[in-house]
Amino acid sequence: MNIKKIAQLAGVSVSTVSKIINDYPDISEDTKLRVRKIMSETGYIPSNSAQTLATKRSHLIGVIFAGKLNIDMTHPFFVEVVNAFKKQMGILGYDLLFFSNEKFQGRGDYPARCRHFHVDGCILLSGEELEPSIRELDESDIPCIGVDLTLSGPLSAHINTDNREMAELVARHLAELGYSELGYLGSRESSEMSREREAGYREALASRGLPVREEWFIHADSFFEDAGYEAAKRLLTGGALPQALWAASDQLAIGALRAFREAGLCVPGDIALVGCDDIEASRYVQPALTTIRQDKETIGKYAALMLFDLINEQNASAAQLVQPELIVRGSCGT
Repeated sequence: MNIKKIAQLAGVSVSTVSKIINDYPDISEDTKLRVRKIMSETGYIPSNSAQTLATKRSHLIGVIFAGKLNIDMTHPFFVEVVNAFKKQMGILGYDLLFFSNEKFQGRGDYPARCRHFHVDGCILLSGEELEPSIRELDESDIPCIGVDLTLSGPLSAHINTDNREMAELVARHLAELGYSELGYLGSRESSEMSREREAGYREALASRGLPVREEWFIHADSFFEDAGYEAAKRLLTGGALPQALWAASDQLAIGALRAFREAGLCVPGDIALVGCDDIEASRYVQPALTTIRQDKETIGKYAALMLFDLINEQNASAAQLVQPELIVRGSCGT
């Protein structure tokens, strides 16, 4: 007995039987009942589900780059996190399955696709403008771990670098260097991560009695270099510049550095610059970029261990904050 014979006996297509096996919602209840009755009477067990049916585990973990304006495996921060996650999940006996975030015809929602592939859990890596089905996945019975993405579902947890501590480190360092007119370059408001960093930065400036000038708080269309370049060009047309600028990612900072150079400005002589993430490129640009290091190895490893606990119904922590580190290089002066 095979799926083709089941389809013939039920008078439906093979794809319909496949959808019923994988619990897709777009099949009528009558058809589901008829096909399942035939499967039960013939003793048919789908071959791709045999291990899952026997063990309740597929040992597959879904990897989802969340968001309509998404990051992917070209992103230097997330690729290091995923590599560390992959290594630890491999030690624990799991393989990774990468999801496209394109909306598949008839099965665009993540919970259905996760059940289709029988994943034991998912890691969600934060992009921008999250799809509604990301929140549906968070609220489902599928264990999920979020990276730079707050999750609150019944089987979810998340791990982030402490964004407010990042802001405090930057503000303290710039103030100690004597800078008092400070700006911020973040991503669009739909980015949870950027919002947290900006809010923490505003608080850190206010606590030191430093001015918060709205014209110096600018937003790019993404966290990538070209977006930082365009946003910095807008800043340059707005009149007086801040003495120093904190960018919410190293790529934004590198884009801003390019715009400042084109305008004939010297960094840090005319404007100091701080990045965030400590990607490899940050140490090779000129001047080398002062930045906030996120411990990508720890984030990836802890994400794997937390998800493993969720899958195995252990007492998993609902949230974990990883401490950042200030890396001082040449873009802020001395």
